[in-house]
Amino acid sequence: MKYSKLDAKDYAREHMRGIWAAALNPFHQDGTFNEEGLRSNIRHWVDDLGIQGLFIAGKQGEFFSMSLEERKRNFEIAVEECDGKAGTIMSASDQNFDTVVELARHAQDCGADYVVVHAPVLHFISDQDDTVFNYYKELCDRVDIGIAMWSHPDSGYLMSPELCARVAELPNIVAIKYSVPREMYVRLSRMVGDKIQVSTASEEEWLDNIEELDWKLYLCSAPPYLLQTKADRRMQAYTELAFAGRFEEARKLRDSLDPVREAIRSTRPGGKPQAHSKYWQDLLGQVGGPVRAPLLQLTDEEKVRTREAFDGCGLKL
Repeated sequence: MKYSKLDAKDYAREHMRGIWAAALNPFHQDGTFNEEGLRSNIRHWVDDLGIQGLFIAGKQGEFFSMSLEERKRNFEIAVEECDGKAGTIMSASDQNFDTVVELARHAQDCGADYVVVHAPVLHFISDQDDTVFNYYKELCDRVDIGIAMWSHPDSGYLMSPELCARVAELPNIVAIKYSVPREMYVRLSRMVGDKIQVSTASEEEWLDNIEELDWKLYLCSAPPYLLQTKADRRMQAYTELAFAGRFEEARKLRDSLDPVREAIRSTRPGGKPQAHSKYWQDLLGQVGGPVRAPLLQLTDEEKVRTREAFDGCGLKL
């Protein structure tokens, strides 16, 4: 590891910055893992798009349909391909706590920068705060790597800002991906200051959060590589303008991406987000491919609509 457990917060404050993207995971037509496809995508994301960090084997990456060994192999590939040019944060989320610990230790051993672990689904519990705190405390006690919390509605509850701030006191908690209404992450940001990095996956709110909350980290979803090409890096450009305090210029550039956002939003079937994003990747020349069962593939008609929207959205290829 590049830091000690007690230095994790300081290290993340300095290095966990900029645009981090959540990787979709490519599969072959027969459903097997496309290792070379993942390597190719990572090289494009880092070398051509300038993405500063990658979130590996999470919900976007269909971790729920992958074996434990495939998830570990994802970690290893990301570390090899990023090779110090970009940061890595590995999803160790799982309903089995021993699996969470095993994945976090593997990430630590193979050279990852951080892990992210979402709040657990809790059965029969209606007053969850102490249990959730203990969940993260147990994990912090067992590994040294920096850990990002992740609270989202899929857990069946949202961690309150007060609970998040309590967990943030643990020594190797370095960040949170906080998929909650804006008023909640604003409150948490003001409560914790720069103790941990607070972020959310909404690209459309990213610029406002830089300006109003002094955020330094976008953590993270697929827009950094769905809205951009090697010839058209407007998200990166408006981020750099915002970091430089040139907010009016940044807003104009951000808003120029509205046709691309609308093309994606208007053609994405509600039940097929990963399949749609992977097809958009294919259109961009990245390696998308099929989703794994039980997820649904796009129909031919859905592909035609998406292709028509893609052709008219104004992205430069």
